[in-house]
Amino acid sequence: MTDLKGLCEPQFAEVEEALAASLGKDDVGASVAVYLDGEPVVDLWGGYADADRTVGWERDTLTCVNSTTKNMTALCALVLADQGRLDLSAPVAAYWPEFAAAGKERLLVRHVLSHTAGLPDLPGPTAVEDLYDWQRMTAGLAAQAPAWEPGTAAGYHALTFGFLIGEVVRHITGRGLGAFFAKEVAKPLGADFHIGLSPADDHRVAPLIPPPSTTDEFTAGAPLGPDGTRREHTGVTVRVRDANSVAWRRAQIPAVNGFGNARSVALVQSVLANRGMAGGVRLLSPQGCEPAWQEVFRGEDRVLRSPMSWTVGFGKFGNMFGWGGWGGSLVASDPDARMTVAYVMNQMLDRERQEDNRGMEIILAAYSGLR
Repeated sequence: MTDLKGLCEPQFAEVEEALAASLGKDDVGASVAVYLDGEPVVDLWGGYADADRTVGWERDTLTCVNSTTKNMTALCALVLADQGRLDLSAPVAAYWPEFAAAGKERLLVRHVLSHTAGLPDLPGPTAVEDLYDWQRMTAGLAAQAPAWEPGTAAGYHALTFGFLIGEVVRHITGRGLGAFFAKEVAKPLGADFHIGLSPADDHRVAPLIPPPSTTDEFTAGAPLGPDGTRREHTGVTVRVRDANSVAWRRAQIPAVNGFGNARSVALVQSVLANRGMAGGVRLLSPQGCEPAWQEVFRGEDRVLRSPMSWTVGFGKFGNMFGWGGWGGSLVASDPDARMTVAYVMNQMLDRERQEDNRGMEIILAAYSGLR
């Protein structure tokens, strides 16, 4: 069995077994965490932080979790809503006046959060480097017309989600999304998660490893749906080497460039599963958490090309809500069980070539601990 470090309560032994099995098969380095009632019951890590398997994955190892970041960005909006500073049912233009252009006067904040805004594509031809230019991205989105009547259809906003929510947050608070998250969420919880990374933390980063039989030129291409289908157009090509670059770490791309590990991801998201509290810290009121699991759209997602259920900020899967990232990371919360499960790794898998059940096996193992 692969040597693991950390905490695992006896009733969750199957989670430890699942992580060990994954490290013995597909994973190079990974971490898993389970929070119950806002407290850790599993906090495990093991394997290596590099492809050559020379550097161990440590307790404070971080990696880019790609779209798992969206869970954090959505939480920032819910925090502002709970504070009475953001009305989820108000037009985006009420906070960001320039956004009213091109027929978007009535496009609501909840439309953006539920991927029903009709703005899934970046404005114009876009290079990866353009993603680092906040003003260019947000000005382009403000001028863009929606691809459908907002609220009538859903289409996964793979990259635009973070710019849209982040600009609303900036207009309300005067701070970028990463700075707001750091002060209002990560600091009070003591969570080691970062949207945009400082140079001081570079030494802790485990670079993403491209899927087997590929190189760091492997591209996200387009978002993958739950059934593994890939969309044809996104307007930008992101490669593994882009996500591993220093420029990516320093940028603000709140849909995709969060850095953390399973402990920090699960800790933050457990706030929503535990009615607003984690580790004795209250971040939201119980009512402020409810939009996270209340379905606002169900049907065919035009981007993912598969059936989806979206809440205000999250994907909904049965009793659980959350989302995952390109390559395999994920977080899922069950508000009935008050449980949150997170899985973060450095070895990416390509779901078009290889089935990836790593995160799901961890979730199923966590439920076994509730029996």
